[in-house]
Amino acid sequence: MTALEAFLAACRDVLDPAGLVREAEARAPHEVDFWGDHRGRAAAVLRPRTVEQVRHILAAAFRHRIPLIPQGGNTGLAAGAIPDDSGRMVVLSLARLDRIRHVDPAGEYLIAEAGCVLAEVQEAAARIGRLLPLNLGSAGSCRIGGNVATNAGGLDVLRYGMMRRLVLGLEVVLADGTLVDRLRTLEKDNRGYALEQLFVGSEGTLGVVTAASLRLVPRPRHRLTAWLALAEAEAAVEVFRRTREAFGELLAACELLSDAGLDLLVRHLGARRPLATTGRWHLLLELAWGFASDLAPALEAHLAALYEDGLVRDATLAQSEAQRRELWALRERQSEAAARAGRVVRSDVGVALARIPQLLAKAEALAARLVPEALPIPFGHLGDGNIHLNFVVPPARREEAERRLLPAVAELAVALGGTFSAEHGIGRTKRALLQRHARPGELPLMAALKRLLDPYGILNPGAVLPDQVAPWRPGDGT
Repeated sequence: MTALEAFLAACRDVLDPAGLVREAEARAPHEVDFWGDHRGRAAAVLRPRTVEQVRHILAAAFRHRIPLIPQGGNTGLAAGAIPDDSGRMVVLSLARLDRIRHVDPAGEYLIAEAGCVLAEVQEAAARIGRLLPLNLGSAGSCRIGGNVATNAGGLDVLRYGMMRRLVLGLEVVLADGTLVDRLRTLEKDNRGYALEQLFVGSEGTLGVVTAASLRLVPRPRHRLTAWLALAEAEAAVEVFRRTREAFGELLAACELLSDAGLDLLVRHLGARRPLATTGRWHLLLELAWGFASDLAPALEAHLAALYEDGLVRDATLAQSEAQRRELWALRERQSEAAARAGRVVRSDVGVALARIPQLLAKAEALAARLVPEALPIPFGHLGDGNIHLNFVVPPARREEAERRLLPAVAELAVALGGTFSAEHGIGRTKRALLQRHARPGELPLMAALKRLLDPYGILNPGAVLPDQVAPWRPGDGT
């Protein structure tokens, strides 16, 4: 019996019939990413229902040296949850660990298992009048374990931060099956190292997250949503600065779109332009608050001042929840519209706010020089500096465009003092970039942690860490 067959036999002992999937057709959804850009081939897919089953699977994989690919909703954009094409890796799907174990209105937290769909957890928080402020376009399909493992960002980072700030504690199973129970629920708990934070953003390479205790916040009672047309990217930065200064933490979101992206929405999805006035750039602003005062007059006066100062060409306020949703759909369906127009080369960079106009201009010039057929469709989270520099290219040119554009865009972001991975993680697609742009001491320390927690390299091999990084050892820096 081979090691793989012995491992699967051990798993079969504890899983129900639906928990072990070997048929090609049933495996297929677990072998391709959301946009169909990356494909692999798994030996099997395991679907445990309980934490004890996860422990049993990992202990058996440790004994037999079987590589496991932890997978949640499989909505990642860096191929971090996709097996390679060897047929030797086993996908560990956490989708059936889907219980919300506890909701505490007084403590403002809940405990959700890794397989819980984000939208369902948000609904559980809403039922007690609270908000889980992780706002992703993939909320209906992404899962809590993946959100933790990738340190998910999204639309509300400006106000509430990324997933790391929402995690109070974690339950994690290590490579050998050891359970680490760090499901802390207190805001203040200084008992030793913050071990749970080690696994946030680790992309399943250090341990398998099975549950998370998550911070909730008061649910806003009122929202104001505005759409602005602007002539220049520099104006967008100034509008954000002045709006943040005027409304402080009430500014919940500030999203940037290009007119080229809006045009794709109109042409391919039948969307309507919010304004008759055009501009090269558009901002989607949202204020959110819980107290009784009406801020509409203040925001209207603010927008009028921006118009008078020549920063805004035109603006509109949503007059109903339906109109608000229409405006947000323009932002959230940007990627869908781009995919209808051709193949999309996706990037995920971040720079300081003041550098965004320079980033946008230089990226456009790069595309014109390297892939003249590419249509730049930049959009993203202006308020936190995270811009998705995406390019629509003819299908036949996608691979070539990726080879030419993605390293150049990464170099550009880093040269501007930023990052080549703001919220999507490293996965399998950005390992070479991590190796090239890592700061002194980072990779050896990461390799040492990996070697300590996963000595046989069975957890998500080929993800995050570049190959052949020598781990740090005491005295290396002397």
